[in-house]
Amino acid sequence: MMPVSAYSAHEALVAPGRSKPQLWRLPLGLGLIAAVSYLLNTIVFSLLLSVSSDSWLTGLAQGATPTAMLLLLGSFGFLTLGADLAARVLQGRTLLSLLGATSLLVQQFLRVSFGLTILAAVLLILPPYDFGAPLRANLGFGLWFSLLPLSLLAVLIQVSAEEVVFRGYMQQALAARFKSAAIWMLVPSALFGLSHYMPVEAGDNAWLICLWAMGFGLLMADLTARAGSLGPAIAVHFFNNIIALLIFASPSSLYGLALYLLPYDLADAAQLRPWLLVDGAMMLTFWLVARLAIRR
Repeated sequence: MMPVSAYSAHEALVAPGRSKPQLWRLPLGLGLIAAVSYLLNTIVFSLLLSVSSDSWLTGLAQGATPTAMLLLLGSFGFLTLGADLAARVLQGRTLLSLLGATSLLVQQFLRVSFGLTILAAVLLILPPYDFGAPLRANLGFGLWFSLLPLSLLAVLIQVSAEEVVFRGYMQQALAARFKSAAIWMLVPSALFGLSHYMPVEAGDNAWLICLWAMGFGLLMADLTARAGSLGPAIAVHFFNNIIALLIFASPSSLYGLALYLLPYDLADAAQLRPWLLVDGAMMLTFWLVARLAIRR
């Protein structure tokens, strides 16, 4: 008897798109997603500009305040709306079909989240990390804690949107056209990495951060294909961004909701590069915990 493929569960996600697998539909769909997101963001931020100052809008682009971060993270929901429209118009499928069966999605999200919470508790018991210099306080604990429900919701909207676009719409459209996992895993992951290219903020580290994000994308593609839903990938992405945006944020940008700021910025090669290795190890640990949580 032949062994069951590790990615057999992926077929449940891919099957709804097999009736319209033509490759031209994918770039057209991505263009539609970008257009919807751009249009809705333009409308929202034009309205904000009409009632605010230019300096406030500059702070908004940097995510320098809680309000700015909540708006920026919440605006990722427009990508989800765009993906829903693109899937309906070009692939004849729904947003829910990109996410996976609702019961499975919720069950796997909760199981992976529980496993990652246990991991976080273990890490808290261990001796504290030495970042090479003291962490800088950002938000006061009272304000940070009071904003936490909104912050968590905003991060969930952001990571869900990215997973819907890259591991949902893009990965599944490619898998409906190509059998090779190398194509439907690598192409979205490479684009996911490029979406994290920040030459202004990261300087010489910009391409390293892209490679890190590409590796993260590959692991999330693997989880999605093994699970048959976006639940595990959303959970891992959610926990990763809670750490990066709500607890220890970079002082370069997107720090408005963070409790602490790191003692170095994204362009600091000497400080950041060793920590990218630590982040890589943590990323692999998150992936392994998720693999265990969804093991049948």
